[in-house]
Amino acid sequence: MNFNLQNIIRENVKELRPYSSARDEYVSDGSQMVFLDANENPFENGVNRYPDPQQRSLKSVLAQQRGISQEQLLLGNGSDEVLDLLFRAFCEPATDNIITLPPTYGMYQVLSGINTIKNKEVLLTPDFEPDVGQILEIADKNSKILFLCSPNNPTGNSFSPDRITRLLENFNGLVVIDEAYTDFSKDKSWVSKLSSYPNLIVTQTLSKAYGMAGIRLGICMASAEIISVLNKIKPPYNVNELTQQKALERVLDVENVQLEVARILTERKLLEKALKEIPFIKVIYKSDANFILVKVDDADVRYDQLLEKGVVIRNRTTQPLCGNTLRFTVGTPKENKILINALSEL
Repeated sequence: MNFNLQNIIRENVKELRPYSSARDEYVSDGSQMVFLDANENPFENGVNRYPDPQQRSLKSVLAQQRGISQEQLLLGNGSDEVLDLLFRAFCEPATDNIITLPPTYGMYQVLSGINTIKNKEVLLTPDFEPDVGQILEIADKNSKILFLCSPNNPTGNSFSPDRITRLLENFNGLVVIDEAYTDFSKDKSWVSKLSSYPNLIVTQTLSKAYGMAGIRLGICMASAEIISVLNKIKPPYNVNELTQQKALERVLDVENVQLEVARILTERKLLEKALKEIPFIKVIYKSDANFILVKVDDADVRYDQLLEKGVVIRNRTTQPLCGNTLRFTVGTPKENKILINALSEL
């Protein structure tokens, strides 16, 4: 690998002087101070002050839990903002390209379009693994980011560690491993490999295992050098005060988060067993996520039939390699029973 971070940072970003907010210039040490620096409304209501632009309290806990430094963390308004910042920092519009592996998370394609970046697609293999040879063959000097969603959405499987390692060692751009569903997998997070690969970026979220989809909190972990570049271009107050408070409360509640994950895994196993008894379900794909992808006889028909029974699922049949597939999120025991009953009646 011949990776040099300076070679892939956009020139305008290198020269950029980031906006310095009032809360960047004075960081409170807890002393009782009179704050007349940020043109805020002085009447206290809990949110009249600007939030910490670096989310220090929340980062302190996340860094400790993940075994990294706070300088290796960037938090965003959901993972989508984090991904967008990567495009804006490292991809030159109308010149550079990214590589994605359909079927995969659809926002990579959307963000490439928004940022005028070509998206080179390399289909997963029939068993939903990265085609390493084809990826490295299609990559060129303008291939700045490779996106790997593992566990993958919508297929649910984790990619082979050997394949990911080969890509990290041979792809000369950034390798972004999207671990939105990592808490439901037995595989170890790639965060533990950050010190080994300077081109590795790992993204996670509080939307899945932590049950905080409504607060929009995305996590980016990488080398301190990569994070410093992203900090230059992020909006100064991108994570609001209420999100920081709720996120901190939730990440400290380790026992209950683990309990909920364990219950979801138990329900996933029970759901997989029950789905085997449904005649029109042809294939149940292995899942390391909080959902199960299945192949049915006619996805469009079955989707409409379930809607009529009051059950909303996801029809993935338009995605590459996913013809006639439906995706079931693992719900509560009651919700899963309603799903199975509906399927059985069909």
